[in-house]
Order: sequence, then C-alpha cells, then structure tokens
Amino acid sequence: MALIHGFHLKNVRGDLLGGLTAAVVALPLALAFGNAALGPGGAIYGLYGAVVVGFIAALFGGTPAQVSGPTGPMSVTVAGVVASLAAVGVSRDLAGGEILPLVMAAVVIGGLFQVLFGVLKLGKYITLVPYSVVSGFMSGIGVIILALQLGPLLGISTRGGVLDSLRALFANFQPNGAAVAVAVMTLAIVFLTPRRISQWVPSPLLALLIVTPLSVVFFGDAALQARGLDPLPRIGEIPEGGLVLSMPNWNEHFPVILKAGLVLAVLGAIDSLLTSLVADNISQTRHDSDRELIGQGLGNSLAGLLTGLPGAGATMRTVINIKSGGRTPLSGMVHSIVLLIVLLGAGPLAAEIPTALLAGILIKVGLDIIDWGFLRRAHRLSLKTAAVMYGVLLMTVFWDLIWAVLVGVFVANMLTIDSITQTQLEGMDADNPLSESDSSANFDDLPISQEEKEMLDKCSGEVMLFRLRGPLSFGAAKGITERMMLVRNYKVLILDITDVPRLGVTAALAIEDMVQEAKKNSRKAYVAGATGPVKERLVRFGVDGVVETRIEALKTAVADIIT
Repeated sequence: MALIHGFHLKNVRGDLLGGLTAAVVALPLALAFGNAALGPGGAIYGLYGAVVVGFIAALFGGTPAQVSGPTGPMSVTVAGVVASLAAVGVSRDLAGGEILPLVMAAVVIGGLFQVLFGVLKLGKYITLVPYSVVSGFMSGIGVIILALQLGPLLGISTRGGVLDSLRALFANFQPNGAAVAVAVMTLAIVFLTPRRISQWVPSPLLALLIVTPLSVVFFGDAALQARGLDPLPRIGEIPEGGLVLSMPNWNEHFPVILKAGLVLAVLGAIDSLLTSLVADNISQTRHDSDRELIGQGLGNSLAGLLTGLPGAGATMRTVINIKSGGRTPLSGMVHSIVLLIVLLGAGPLAAEIPTALLAGILIKVGLDIIDWGFLRRAHRLSLKTAAVMYGVLLMTVFWDLIWAVLVGVFVANMLTIDSITQTQLEGMDADNPLSESDSSANFDDLPISQEEKEMLDKCSGEVMLFRLRGPLSFGAAKGITERMMLVRNYKVLILDITDVPRLGVTAALAIEDMVQEAKKNSRKAYVAGATGPVKERLVRFGVDGVVETRIEALKTAVADIIT
C-alpha cells in the first residue's frame, strides 16, 4: 500500500493552486472556529488545528483531494467540552493553563478512537447513517452556531451551551456599539459580495482584510476611551513560537475527557466521510473510508499534542480545492504549509481581529450548514421522516450531540424495518387467497405453474400454500407467527421459501414454530424451495419437512390428502 493514497506528480500546478485557494478560505474560518470553541484567546488554536490536521490527514488519509481542518460540528463539540469542564470547577481562562491541557487530552483520545475505527474497518458502517438523521444533526449544529455567536456578534460576553448563552445574552443585553458596527460591516460583506469578486477572494477573507483595519482606525481603544465607550473585544495577544509540543492532562476529570473524546471521534468520522462522498462525486474518484479514518485520527491526535483544535474533512474547503484544480493529497498539504507561513508571520496582525468579525463569519457558516431545502420539504416526503429529522435537530441543540445521532439512527432504522416488514406481510397476504371462510379459492392469479394449480385444485381447499419472499428479518417473523393459527384449518401446510435469499434467526425460529404447530394439530407441514445458506440454517435448526421444490411438496400433499 502506497504511503500517500492517490498521490502523483502529474497535477502539481493544479494542486498548488487548489491548496493556496483552500488556505485563503480556511484562514478566517480556522480563527473563527477557534474563538467559538475556546472563547477569548482561542482563535490561534483553531489555526494550529488547521495546520496539523490538514497536513497529516492529507498525508495518511484515504480521500486524495480532501482538505481537513476545524469544522462547525467539531468546534461546537469542543465548546461543549469546555462547558462540561467548567461545570466541574475548571477555570475557563486559557492563559491560566488549566483547561487547555484537559481539552487537548480529549482531542488526543478522539484521534486514537478514530484510528481504532479505521483499523476495525468501521468506515463503511459510519456512512450508513440515514439522511434524515444527518440532515437533522447538521441543521442542529447550524442552529447551535447561530445561538452561540449572537453574544459575540453584539459584543456581549456569553458562556456555556445554547440555553446558558441565550440566558446570559438576555440577562446582560447591553450591546457594544463598536461590535455591532463591526458585525454589520462583516455581515454585509459575507452576504452581499458579488460572485465575480468572491470567486477570486472569498468573502470571509475579504471581510477579514477590510473590517480589521477599519476597526483599528475607527474603534481603537484610545478612540473609544476618549468617547467614553467600552473597548471593542478582539482576539488579543497571540502566543509566541507557533506550534509547540505540549503534554495534555489525562489525570483529572478522566470520565468527562473520555466521553468527549468518543463524541469527537464519532462526529469527526461522520463529518469526514460525508465530505469524502462529496469529493468523490465532484472529482470522479473513490475514497478509502478506513484509511481516511486512520489519517484523520492521526491528524487529530498530533493536533492535541500541539494544542490544536480537532478537525475533520471540511466540505466547503474541499469543494473549493477541487474546483481550483486540486486532485491529490499534495493540495491538502500545500494548504497547511501556507497556513503555517501565515501563522509564523502574522501574529501581531491577527491579534487585532475583532471577535464580532469572527462571529459574523460564523453566522454565515451556521446558516449555510442548516439544510434549508430538506427542512422545507421533509413533511411532503414522509411525516415519519420529518419527525425523525426535527427530533434529531432538537436533541442536537438542547440535549446531546452523540445521543441525538444514536437515538435518530435507532428510530430511523426501526421505522425502516417496520416499512420493510409491512411490505413483506402484504406480499404474504396477496399470495395466499385461502382463508378460514374460503375453502374453494381460485388459484389463477397465483404466480405458479399450471401443473401446480391443478394439483391445488385436487386438494379441494385442504392445502394452505404460504409463499414468503425477500430477505426475512426478525420483523417478518411477527407476520409469520400471527398467521400460525390458520394452520388448524387445513390438512397440509406448505411454506414456500423459494424466493427467500436470506433468513434471519428470528424468522427461522418462527418457521420452525409454524411447522411444530401443524404437527401438534395432526397436520402435515413442508418447507419447500430452501437452497444454500437458507437450507443450511433450517437443517442446523432441525426443522422437519424440508423438501427441494414447491412442486415436490405439492405432490406429497396430494398423496397425503388422497390417503
């Protein structure tokens, strides 16, 4: 296996351009996500994460053109970790050095979990999450981002989750005039920049380059103080020295850290692999899910050791990379190198960035993450689907991210099994016209041969032909069991499973019970048409009356009735 999946040197120019463009887009987003996740002073750690995760995930991952870095779901989860640690008495102050090593311990553990997912080859299962769950979850993340950024957008200090932040916002509703002005300028730029301009200079970067200098000129501390106004909240001093190896703290609050690491791993895996599917669709390539998980896990583990925020495959940055010419992992590595150069040379400038500017950028991100199209149309497709999606959305916002996904997947799968079961049961009833009140049914509509129809006619309504079709899971077992009492009305029961390619354990037990019920009532019972693994399972279960074909079973039934 090659060290770098999909790497070649035939597209160097495209990869350089794609990586550079992706870095331009990633710069303001990384700072914004860092500030959203860790609060004041946290922006730089978002940039650290973009550099480390972006490079390592591209080097060892399984999606050639994917660009990785801090994302909405990951930053929201880290903010939740900070809130959980604060709830048990840990100071939120990054400068104090108490909370950061604990958060980074969760990041490292999350990365190790992702590597484990890849080694166990769980990638194919992670992408089987129903769309209603993914849509509700992503929309919930968008709502959380909007709720958490309202305070910084207005220059009001807020902490904690959605409810705590909103309570603090309304309890201390005294907007900072300078922050509001910065926010209005930022929102105007990110929403109103013409496409012909934004395709060359992304609107978030444009806001960063325009609004930051204006905020220094018009809303400097001295100017605001002279007018008796509150200072404008800014990112603040950037730590010197760039990336530095720092050992996380695993010794305190380990249960909180372990749970947070698992949540980061699961959400990062879902986020990355969904982006991998998008990348495949645009670039006409095929990713390696398990390798991608290993690459993301290694990137996140190293990011935690270098005090960087965790990341995942970033959809917008990946799409921009591919559309700009990026095709191989070189583009993702170039993106990280460009960000590293910026990191080493732009510290003093970055310190002047207003937090309201970053909040404005994230407001746009939050609105883009919400699945507006599906929110508007889900009820037209299915009320059950809409209920699952809105349920996951509400649980994501007001309860717990990981539980929202788990409960959503469970409910969605139960509804799917119920739907499949109903389809199977409808097929059973359609193929079995005999009933307690009808002993002379017409068999012309049954999908069986003329010879078989003639044999059924000879049986004078004494045979119950019960056809089962399709894979039979535990859901279909209920339908089989419910029809068990019908056996008493006939002399011979024929269970035709010719069209059953797969037989679940519960369904096999239900068939065995039906055969035993027939015997208990002095009736004959035959199971016809079983082949391959289905026949092997019935034989292992010791089910009696297993015959090769339906016609063989009918011939035996005719003989039983005549005698």
